[in-house]
Amino acid sequence: MQDYINLLRKNAAYRLLWLGAVASYMGDWFNLIASADLINSLTDSGAAISYLFLARFLPSFVLSPFAGVFADRFNRKKLMIGADLARAGIVLCFLLIRSADQIWLLYFLTVAQFSFSAIFIPAKSAVLANIVDDEDLVTANALDSTTWSMMLAVGSLLGGIVTAGFGTTTAFIMDALTFVAAAILVLRIQAPGRSFSAESLPTQGGFLEFIDGLRYLKGLPFILALALVKAGGSLVWGATNVIEVEFANEIFPINGDGATTLGIIYAITGIGTGLGPIFMRRWLTDAQPRLRLGILIGYVCATLGIALVGVAPTFAVLGIGTFLRTWGTGTMWVFSSALLQLSVADKVRGRVFAFEFAMLTLTQSISILYAGQAIDRLGWSIRTVTLSTAAVGVLISLLWAVVITRQHQQSVQR
Repeated sequence: MQDYINLLRKNAAYRLLWLGAVASYMGDWFNLIASADLINSLTDSGAAISYLFLARFLPSFVLSPFAGVFADRFNRKKLMIGADLARAGIVLCFLLIRSADQIWLLYFLTVAQFSFSAIFIPAKSAVLANIVDDEDLVTANALDSTTWSMMLAVGSLLGGIVTAGFGTTTAFIMDALTFVAAAILVLRIQAPGRSFSAESLPTQGGFLEFIDGLRYLKGLPFILALALVKAGGSLVWGATNVIEVEFANEIFPINGDGATTLGIIYAITGIGTGLGPIFMRRWLTDAQPRLRLGILIGYVCATLGIALVGVAPTFAVLGIGTFLRTWGTGTMWVFSSALLQLSVADKVRGRVFAFEFAMLTLTQSISILYAGQAIDRLGWSIRTVTLSTAAVGVLISLLWAVVITRQHQQSVQR
């Protein structure tokens, strides 16, 4: 824990970036809960909630080719500030939604909000490697993952309390204020040299520059595999957005209330994703071969956790399975991000992280749609759907084992 405290204390630029992330993550959970509550109050359609998740995920896939180019061509600090301020304005427009026939506006605004998130995320991921020393990159990524996990637990709880006690209007206003706070914190970042700008790029069309980024990945198969680690994992964990709601409402409601069960599941998720990378780092260290092994262990833990959820006879066992799954997903997330930041050239880093995030959102959307269709159209039970995603996890784990074995053999030959 001391290395996390030391990083925040000695690196002022990272400290401000981290505080901005705290505010932004808090706002994300306020927004999700308020949006879901607004949909439930205006319509009784279950599909309406799934469309909300798709509206949050798909913009990143569509816009990432251009967002990555922006992150490599323009000042990354200005991009982050602009994205935060734009999201603050968009969130305030949610206050205009008053009736069921305006649900389309909620989806439209959600797409707009997460379009700017698609710009923010690769810029933030790219700049992190410029303001943090190489030896601190794993620490920084682990701290970011832990922060996301804490905000999942704290932000969702506070968002639920504020939404229930004061209404969605207050929740949306507070969400907007978090983005303003994040923009102010990023504005205060002072870093030497070219910390916020990548190496100069040739003048081409944005899509052509993205294609150049893909050619870069094509020429480096292991880097491409690293960029697909999260996408592979989301084929397993993406469906949990649907699975957890079904388990909470249909199988393990507490006093007939699925919302309470879901809140506990989210809290366990926050704890697992936060603790996993921290303890796995302590065990494996930050050596790159050990980080690659850690990703494999993360896949295995996630797969075993999903399988345990699928057969859970009690809510306690489901909680254990959720903890094991999120321990694994948190580990693979942090380790893959650190390895990419250590391995990718700065001039294409924004495009590589944009590609990574695009593939993540694509496979996550596929997994969500699969779970919903398997339940509604195929008539599968929620347990059958859950175990089928665990089977996918077995396949992904084996593929990554092959990747790191080949990488090890190439390293030995050199």
